[in-house]
This record gives sequence, structure tokens and C-alpha cells, in this order.
Amino acid sequence: MISDEVMDAIAHIELHRQEMEKEAGAAAACNEALRKLHELLERERQALQLHGPGARHAEHIEALSAEIERVKRRAGAGAKAKHARPQPQNPVRPGKPHEIPRHKHRRTTGRSR
Repeated sequence: MISDEVMDAIAHIELHRQEMEKEAGAAAACNEALRKLHELLERERQALQLHGPGARHAEHIEALSAEIERVKRRAGAGAKAKHARPQPQNPVRPGKPHEIPRHKHRRTTGRSR
């Protein structure tokens, strides 16, 4: 059973991630959430070493690890979706974009040579 304190911390991190995603994007929000979750996980691991396996720290570590994996999957899904967009193509000439050679002896209009 997970303590209310750890559940509240996970919920607070998730709410902050959602708000930050609106402002800064999914990647930044997930990175910030992962940083905070890893900090909390490290504190729980230290507490487990100090207090032994009788305390609830093992369950906290398991819950935090599951949350970290969820956020990692979310961050990975956002990166894949971003790169999965098709590139716009020229409807006249599909394939290579239309490029004009720089020095093609263009004539100036209105001026005599």
C-alpha cells in the first residue's frame, strides 16, 4: 500500500507536467517530470536502506518506477509523433523541391546592357 504522501507527490508532478506541456511542449514537460520522479525515487531508495524492508518504501519504489516508465513512454510517443509527419511536397514536381540555379544568366528587365 502506497502512502498518501507519495501518491500526492506523484499526482502533483503529473499535474505540473500537464500544465508545463501546454506552455513549453511535451518533451520539456516530460523531462522535468522525470527529473522530479527520479529525485523522489532516490529518496525512497535511501529511506529503504535506512529503515529496512519492513517499511512501505519498497512499494513506493515500485510505484515510482511504474510512473517513470509511463512518463518515458509518453515522452517517446511525443517524439515519434513529431517526426512522423510527412514532409510537404511540390504538387507540380513531386520529389525534389524546386531549386533555381543561382547564376543562370538572368536578364534584367528595363535596363539595357
